[in-house]
This record gives sequence, C-alpha cells and structure tokens, in this order.
Amino acid sequence: MNILVNRKIKHLFLCVVLTITAFTSVSIIPVYMGIENTALYIVLAAVFMASTILSTLYWYFQGQSKIMKDAISQIQEYIAGNRNARIACDDEGELYRLFHEVNSLVTILNAHAENESHAKTFMRDTISDISHQLKTPLAALNIYNGLMHEEVHDIPELKEFTSLSEQELARIENLVQNLLKITKLDAGTIVFEKSFQNVSDMMGYIGRHFAYQAEQERKTFIFSGKEDVTLFCDRNWLIEAISNIVKNAFDHTKEGATIRITWRSFASIVQIVVQDNGSGIHPEDLPHIFKRFYRSRFSKDKQGIGLGLPLAKAIIEEHKGTIEVNSALNIGTTFTINFLNPTKL
Repeated sequence: MNILVNRKIKHLFLCVVLTITAFTSVSIIPVYMGIENTALYIVLAAVFMASTILSTLYWYFQGQSKIMKDAISQIQEYIAGNRNARIACDDEGELYRLFHEVNSLVTILNAHAENESHAKTFMRDTISDISHQLKTPLAALNIYNGLMHEEVHDIPELKEFTSLSEQELARIENLVQNLLKITKLDAGTIVFEKSFQNVSDMMGYIGRHFAYQAEQERKTFIFSGKEDVTLFCDRNWLIEAISNIVKNAFDHTKEGATIRITWRSFASIVQIVVQDNGSGIHPEDLPHIFKRFYRSRFSKDKQGIGLGLPLAKAIIEEHKGTIEVNSALNIGTTFTINFLNPTKL
C-alpha cells in the first residue's frame, strides 16, 4: 500500500521533511561558526520546528475530519431515503478508494431496489388482474351452486355434493381476497387510516362475527379486558388481522374447545392475546407458521391455504406491532400481540 499516492499525505510528508532539514541546518550553522548563545538559537529553532509540524498536522487532520464528516453526512442522507447521495471521491489514495467502493455499492443497491420494485409492481398487477378476472366466474358459480342446492333438497347425495362445492368455492374466494390484500401490503399501496379505537368494541365485533361458528361447532368463546383500553390503529385492518388469528384457532380446535381473547394496557404497550386449548403446533412448524403457503406435514388440516397468519403478521407489523406464538402439542396455542401506545409514551 503506497500511502504517498494521496496528494495531501505527500504534501504533509514533504513539509515535515523540509522542517526537520531546516532545523538541522539552523542548529549546525551556529555551532560551526562559534556564535554566542548557540543553545538559545537551537531552542528557538526547535520551537519553530515543533510549531510548524504541529500546525501542519492540525491542518491535515482538520481536513481529514471534514472529509469524514461529509462522508458520514452523505451516508446518513442515503439511509434517510436520498438515493442520489454520493461521497465525493475526486482524489487519490486508499481513503478515496474506499469512498469509491461505497459509491459503487450504493449504485448496486439502487439497482436491486429498482428491480425489486418493478418485480413487486408486476406481481401486484398480475395477481390483481387474475383476481379480478376470477371474481365474475366465482360469483356465477356461487349462483349456480345455490340454485342446485335448492333443487336437490330431496336427494341427500347431491345435497352433500352441493354443500362441499359451496365450501370449496368459499375457499377459492377467500384465497383471492387474501392474495389481493397481501400483495397490496407488499406494494405499499394501502394507506392505513389510523385513529384511536376502543379495543373492547373491536373485540366485540370479532365475537359477533364468529358467534354463529362457535355455536355450530360447540366451542366456547371468551372475552376479557378493560372497557377503556384504546389503540391507535386502522380499525378495519386490525380486525382483519385478529380475525385471521381467531380463525386459525377455530381451525385447530375440536368440539367443546375454548377460545379466549384478552386485552390489557401496560405503561406504554397495549397487548392482545388469542389463546386456545386445541391441538397445538408441532415444534418443527413454529419457525415457519408465518411463511406464505406453508403447509405442515404434521397438521391434519387440509383446508388451510397458508395466507391467514402471514397476512395477520404483515398488518400487525404495519401498525408497528409484534406478534409471538407459544404452543404445546395437545395443550394449545397462544398468540401474543404487542402494540406501542403513543398516549403513554
């Protein structure tokens, strides 16, 4: 590594050499000439040399400090979102080589970000187009299936067939809707309309939504929490997230099971917990349950499409929240969701 490639270091080195040479010359001349007060001359020359070297070093390191501050400023601007931020590297030397590599890395990152943005836009548009194209035939199939169901009430086999068809059509419709929602979240095209919402009211809405299913499946639905807990959120989207977690609890519990939703407020956190006493999640599945379309080889559930929990997690994270899961086989599963409460910060 040639440190003298840098012009400023070369000038610094030359200045120090010239100063030391001048001091040596000034020190030797009085000795040979026998001038009185030689020691005083040498001391004065030494002070001058030290002052010159220190001033030169101060000038150099002050310049280096400014260069580093400018570089840090440009890096911070890039982190803040300015994709055009670059570090000036119009000189030679190892430091400027480093700056050049940083600029090259920024260019590569910008290219990757642009490609990813194009890919997300293409995926969003493609899935959106396909989903919209599916809506019309799905609506027609639901109508035809409903008509057949009315006509075959005296034929048990056909009635069962139309009921199964209705379930499968509902699954397809649910898949289409979830695909649309999750791709919109990925693309950042959804604007969350947040306001302070009463958590008890939102949980009550979810309870009414699942009341019929709980009655049909003979499952107990329990709610507990204070009436005055509020959360800054988008009501509809947060209800969507919690509903997907509750639906997961219904899908993995048997007749007679208990599903409990509790909420409470701490110093700066609002916590919502969804708990069931169902079959639980296999330990090998726990790290993967929030992956899209993940299907467990241990689960007996063949109806799920693997989008409910990933969608719930995406919505919760868009609200700056976190979601954790604890589960034990044949004991049950607990989802714990935490949100920062801005009113308590």
